Amino acid sequence: MEPVFEHHVRAAVPALRPYVAALTGYAYAGEPPAVHRGLPSQYLTMVITLDEPLGVAWPGAPVDKFHTLVGGLHSTAVRIGDSPNVAGIQLALTPAGSRALLGVPPGELASTVIDLDLLLGRPARELTERIRELTSWDERFGLVESLLLNAWRDEPVPEPRAELGWAWQRLCETAGGVGVQQLASEVGWSRRHLSERFGQEYGLPPKVVARVLRFGQAVDRLKRRPRTRLADLAADLGYADQAHLTREWHALAGCSPRVWMTEELPYVQDAAASGSAESEA
Repeated sequence: MEPVFEHHVRAAVPALRPYVAALTGYAYAGEPPAVHRGLPSQYLTMVITLDEPLGVAWPGAPVDKFHTLVGGLHSTAVRIGDSPNVAGIQLALTPAGSRALLGVPPGELASTVIDLDLLLGRPARELTERIRELTSWDERFGLVESLLLNAWRDEPVPEPRAELGWAWQRLCETAGGVGVQQLASEVGWSRRHLSERFGQEYGLPPKVVARVLRFGQAVDRLKRRPRTRLADLAADLGYADQAHLTREWHALAGCSPRVWMTEELPYVQDAAASGSAESEA
């Protein structure tokens, strides 16, 4: 039987929007896809499962299973699945959200996945039990937001140096289109100093973040317009040619863009076409 995929997306309440880009609820009726890659992006990931633990595996590593998890910024795809989990809530956290909501700079979480309760303690453990008693997605989203709002208010965490926040914002605004030397000149630091401090704060050097941001643009473009020619996509996004685009996909996604489209794009499109829902808080 083909799986039926239920997919709900909602913007966070206004107080959380600097820290949470979106809340997504997912549920499969039937077996989930055999292959799903957690692709590098500009966001950290938080997941609260609604049934069985979720399996996560870094390349070449065994599967670890989590009822709740937080994953930091990363530059290689992780494999999601290898577990009976079929329902949960996923949040896209900004790096500022890592400090404000989880109490740690994003660099401490980079390229790793840990249990949410290691960061938020008993409230996170209680959330796992309470959220399974709820039946509506709005109630579930509201409970998660309450947990995060309480964490934000209880223990405010200092923000990073203004230069670092500014450099991150510049990279995002240009989708990775500004060079590291230019960034360094604009903040008045040496290139080496900027790269070191930026890497300490975010866990990835600015040059790698720029690659991830451009890759994210390519992913979004193929999701919206899957018939886009890869050569045109490469030209539009400033890759040297299609071969350059393909090399970047192998480095960041672990496969070619055509393999990703074949294995995962139908699932993404099905999510939009069948049980998908979106609302604003």
